[in-house]
Amino acid sequence: MTVSKERILPYWLGILIFESLPMSAQPKSFTPAAGFVLFTVMLDMLSLGIIIPVLPHLIESFVGSKSTAGFWVGLFGTMWALMQLIFSPIQGGLSDAYGRRPVILGSNLGMGLDYIFMAFAPTLWFLLLGRMISGMTSASISTAYAYMADVTPSEKRAKVFGWLGAAFGLGFIIGPAIGGIVGEIDHRYPFLLAGALSLLNALYGLFVLPESLSKENRKPFSIKASNPIGALKFVTRTKSLGRLALIGMFSNFAHYVLPTVYVLYAADRFGWGPKEVGLALGVVGVFSAFVQAVLTGFMVKWLGEKRVLILGLSCGILGFSGYALSPTGLIMLLFIPLQCLWGMASPSIQALMSAQIGPEEQGTLQGSNMSLSALAGLFAPVTFGSLFMLSSRPDLPPVALGAAFGLSAIILVIGLSLALGVKGREAAKS
Repeated sequence: MTVSKERILPYWLGILIFESLPMSAQPKSFTPAAGFVLFTVMLDMLSLGIIIPVLPHLIESFVGSKSTAGFWVGLFGTMWALMQLIFSPIQGGLSDAYGRRPVILGSNLGMGLDYIFMAFAPTLWFLLLGRMISGMTSASISTAYAYMADVTPSEKRAKVFGWLGAAFGLGFIIGPAIGGIVGEIDHRYPFLLAGALSLLNALYGLFVLPESLSKENRKPFSIKASNPIGALKFVTRTKSLGRLALIGMFSNFAHYVLPTVYVLYAADRFGWGPKEVGLALGVVGVFSAFVQAVLTGFMVKWLGEKRVLILGLSCGILGFSGYALSPTGLIMLLFIPLQCLWGMASPSIQALMSAQIGPEEQGTLQGSNMSLSALAGLFAPVTFGSLFMLSSRPDLPPVALGAAFGLSAIILVIGLSLALGVKGREAAKS
């Protein structure tokens, strides 16, 4: 499918984004397909970011208290992850068999309809059902990684995966800020806005998104391989691949502390509302976009993926420790740039793993990675939510509220110890 650059609005939006980067960080060629995928990921993160400041408060409106809401936010995250654990390998296998395009478009359509369903949820249980459906349909991000791997040489994938991370950051610059402002009017309005954006993106992609996986590089769909057990076998078939997968799972586990307790922690510890949280997450998005789009490619070229992985995890440890111990909101904000440097780790993991996999299995790899992320998410949200509920007891000192962030720092220490034994690109192939 051939599409002219003039018809691709995201192409020109991508050009505007990357023309603002230093010359060393700009891609030598920027295809319409890459522009659309980056724009799609940014819009997905925009839609997700819009609901982040309001979902815990909507849950709180059903259950009646912040501490109880912390538990339910964790349970929501766990059920979302359970759906991803089951369906991500299926989606990865389908994208290897039938192409990336239908999976990305189907995901956007499903998420759009689901956000609207959640906007009108009359009870907590309907809201939970909507969250589970979003876990089933949320495949466009992992498939986007496979898409970009299809069209990018392996030695340049860390930089390209960094661009995808930058698209995440750009979405979070705008999304939480909009969600916080709109959520001040009504906690349900951001869901309607997120749904409309996802549906418009699906409609636009129906006409302009080209396929990236050629028919000769496809493989038949196998339900035997497209399940959580098959996904685990796939990423542990070599010691190098298994170690990287485990580091990624620990990193994803630690990351769940942010959507699970960040909003409630900031409200209880510093008295922040949806607007303050949304703007703070917007600051996170600015720094994350810079780290992923500009810094990651430069650092990988200078130090290599392994050293950048170690550096990123170290910054994450320091950042979460700062969040846990900050006595004021201003001090916590000062730790945001340091914590955002953790974002260099994920593209390095993805690049090292994708270099060991052929083109016919990139979708399976990304589906397996998403399944492992979901495995972490099966336990992480309820762990962090329960820990927050316990640490928010009135008889404990205020600093105890940061216990969940302290646990994330400890988990990243475990990931760092594993990263020290990671082999470089050439060694991993042998």
